[in-house]
Amino acid sequence: MPEYVAKTLFGLEGVLAEELQALGAGDVKTLTRAVSFTGDKRMLYKANYHLRTALKILVPVKEGEIKNEQELYQFVRSINWDRYMGVNDTLAVDVAMKTPLFTHTQYIAQKIKDAVVDQFRDKYGSRPSVDLDKPSLRINAFISDRNIVISRDSSGDSLHRRGYRVRQGPAPLNEVLAAGLVKLSGWPGNIPLIDFMCGSGTIAIEAAMMALDLPPGDLREHYGFQQWRDYEPALFNQVAVVERKTSLTADLIFASDISAEAVQLAQRHARNAGVLRAIRFSTCPFNDFQPPSAPGMVIINPPYGERIVQQNLEDLYTSIGNQLKKSYAGFDAWIISNNAEAMKHVGLRPSPKIVVYNGQLECRFNRYSLYAGSKKQPKS
Repeated sequence: MPEYVAKTLFGLEGVLAEELQALGAGDVKTLTRAVSFTGDKRMLYKANYHLRTALKILVPVKEGEIKNEQELYQFVRSINWDRYMGVNDTLAVDVAMKTPLFTHTQYIAQKIKDAVVDQFRDKYGSRPSVDLDKPSLRINAFISDRNIVISRDSSGDSLHRRGYRVRQGPAPLNEVLAAGLVKLSGWPGNIPLIDFMCGSGTIAIEAAMMALDLPPGDLREHYGFQQWRDYEPALFNQVAVVERKTSLTADLIFASDISAEAVQLAQRHARNAGVLRAIRFSTCPFNDFQPPSAPGMVIINPPYGERIVQQNLEDLYTSIGNQLKKSYAGFDAWIISNNAEAMKHVGLRPSPKIVVYNGQLECRFNRYSLYAGSKKQPKS
């Protein structure tokens, strides 16, 4: 059975493994920023179309050790690329590495490309060309110390690009991270979910897509495997036919923001995603938002401090904590932030604290259980 590797963000490996097990993948193993699994071609298509917390699905081709640039070239050239592409096809190369051997990923990508096209030129007197946007084959190279893995990228564009976002808000949250936060929170899908700092709406939209069983690949127009020689359109069409819920319990997902422009953008994204009917939007300061009755859940991504001075940021987090204590008894509140000092000003004791990455920023995703009498809890 073929082996695949699903790439993800740090901290989401566990929920991605659960997604794969639910899809029926075999031999699921968590790695760092990745999960390996086995399955047939149908499973490869399903993983790309259905996984909410995966960035890429890679198909390993060859693994080995290298010591220098020349060994890298020979290693790549030793692969029989005829199996995967022809001289009239196009290719692109992506490189990720953590090694003392090399310093520039673009240069290594060029060497890998040279090894592939030189093989074709020597065999046929002609060579494939490069297409960075929509190649016939996207090659992925991962180099860790002296170990190298060459894979075929079955996804093409990163899977976080669902297709509903028209433009970024001021501090956009990656769709894969947003889906991961909802899954990490344990939201059961039948109690209110509130994001009162919704920005462009990603957390609420991803939650609504889950609640409606709307696959993340529903709006996507292209996958890398659709350029492959062995692509089976009929098989993929079977994978892409799913039953969707037509409605949600009324007033289940709430998204609010102080910025009318942000709310308008979030509504546009929700409409594009097909979940506008599932989210109740409003424009108001978070301390004016009136939550529904408990039990419920809050998930917010407040500012981290890039555009706010520290004192104002700490005051903001204090206000968030005060509002949670005042109006959200019986809720679980989850806050993601990379500003540990500001998080202390929430004034509640978090449990658990989960490490996740928002881009390059190491963050904590903290849960605050808001019981009656939360005001008396000491600061963390």
